[in-house]
Amino acid sequence: MKIAIAQLNPTIGDICGNSNLILEAAKKAQIEGANLLLTPELSLLGYPPRDLLMNPIFIAIAAAQLLQLAQVLPPELAVIVGTAMPNADAVKLGEKLLFNSAVLLQNGAVQQVFHKRLLPTYDVFDEDRYFEPGQNSNYFTIGELKIGVTICEDLWNNEEFWGKRSYAGDPISDLTKLGVDLVVNLSASPYSVGKRGVRSAMLHHSVIRSGIPIVYANQVGGNDDIIFDGSSFAVNRQGNLIRVLASFETDFAVLEYDENKQDLIGGGNGEDLSSTTELSSATDLSSTTDLSFEPPFGDAEIWAALVLGVRDYVRKCGFSKVVLGLSGGIDSALVAAIASCAIGPENVLGVLMPSPYSSDHSVNDALELAKNLGIAIEMLPIGDLMKTYDRTLGDLFLNTPFGIAEENIQSRIRGNLLMAISNKFGHLLLSTGNKSEMSVGYCTLYGDMNGGLAVISDVPKTRVYSLCRWLNSAESVGAVSPCPPLEKEIIPVNIIDKAPSAELKPGQVDQDSLPAYDVLDDILQRSIEHHESVQQIIAAGHDEAVVKRVVKLVRQSEFKRRQAAPGLKISDRAFGTGWRMPIAKSSSFETHH
Repeated sequence: MKIAIAQLNPTIGDICGNSNLILEAAKKAQIEGANLLLTPELSLLGYPPRDLLMNPIFIAIAAAQLLQLAQVLPPELAVIVGTAMPNADAVKLGEKLLFNSAVLLQNGAVQQVFHKRLLPTYDVFDEDRYFEPGQNSNYFTIGELKIGVTICEDLWNNEEFWGKRSYAGDPISDLTKLGVDLVVNLSASPYSVGKRGVRSAMLHHSVIRSGIPIVYANQVGGNDDIIFDGSSFAVNRQGNLIRVLASFETDFAVLEYDENKQDLIGGGNGEDLSSTTELSSATDLSSTTDLSFEPPFGDAEIWAALVLGVRDYVRKCGFSKVVLGLSGGIDSALVAAIASCAIGPENVLGVLMPSPYSSDHSVNDALELAKNLGIAIEMLPIGDLMKTYDRTLGDLFLNTPFGIAEENIQSRIRGNLLMAISNKFGHLLLSTGNKSEMSVGYCTLYGDMNGGLAVISDVPKTRVYSLCRWLNSAESVGAVSPCPPLEKEIIPVNIIDKAPSAELKPGQVDQDSLPAYDVLDDILQRSIEHHESVQQIIAAGHDEAVVKRVVKLVRQSEFKRRQAAPGLKISDRAFGTGWRMPIAKSSSFETHH
């Protein structure tokens, strides 16, 4: 028996367009002789549809499209489609109105429906808001083959793998008791650094425990702040990876199940997942005392994720061109490079807005970057606008020292100019702040925070440097990436080597206000991603005063982050839909740790 995986990039709400993607994949599966086609979780709707699920018209259109799709699919091909199905008992029992479902279509009709049992409510997930959990696990048959169906989180509740007990049920164990021969999983599992290794290790563990091979079909693409890497794969009964689809790209593959061997065969590299070295994101990092922060995962993977995130955000929001401010600094240089790769340099406009405090080398560095990338650039000096502000505020600010208010006016002038260009020409404005700055509030509301997408707001400053060095290195040539190999220096070396500075006053550098970035990023990672207390971070070797100051800055900057543009998520703890921190709060609890 042949099983096809369609690794699709659906657009949320484009029910007709998503249906066509499934139909195209089904036709290809038929040509290649497949008996079964798998699509990702909620493939008809796009994931996550969020509050669109509360719109009855949306659900009605999806139901009608599902039936229409069933009628035009190749009749002999079994196709599993992800969609939201009504809960007929909702009113009577006071349950949620919908199920997150996998629907088996064949011979022009709906043959079976399977409901997701485990509904995630952590990080970016809020499925309990919309869906009723399914109560039972079930299978369908093709010939004599019993194929168990799971949806995303149903695979993740492996108590032995995670080392903690759960009361939510174990769909894999239940399917094992039903005597299934194969498990398929429809997934929309978001990307984060190292996530692919976690998935493969977990599925390896599940297969070894149950003795049942698994085929995993994941969504790919960017939807708002979330990036889906695809990376669909299959694991045979011995726990070996027999096929893996592309990461950060749509893909299609056909696998074979040998009914005599009762196992998936061929079609891959035979990699043994038991030897994987990419461990769970829950791996304890708190014991390290090395303060020289070194990003532990590959730059090529993060680059590909950010390029995909920008490309899909631009495309799915209906834009064709972007604009960003070029300061001659490393953050805007990286964002410009990502945007150029994502949508083509001909669709990127860089705007250089020097002030009297801007150094000649920063101006020259920005011009050289634009030349290297092949993007258009405009120069709009802001000195006269600064003088106008000074005159307007002169009486009010009389006899007060020059300070942050005056510095931030420069940033807000630039933000206004960029928004004017965005409004005038219909370009999407990209903001260029990194995670280190966003964490501690080293950014200006209505200034450099202006924008429709914050491209690197989940990328720490140390990783920004790492990405730029990688981009200039031989390692990036031919690396797995959704854009052509980069065979020349892209980021001018002076941008990488010089001390980072906002250049809002003479001689200013970032370290006038912040700790060294390797120190800052290690403190932030420990606090934000690993939830270490102030005392734990100090015990790891950091200066007490520095730690307390950084933690305080993170807390005080919450109101800024709440007003920031959506930012592409690449970590387990990003300042986006999964970050739900109150603005008005007491910090007194911190003194008890």
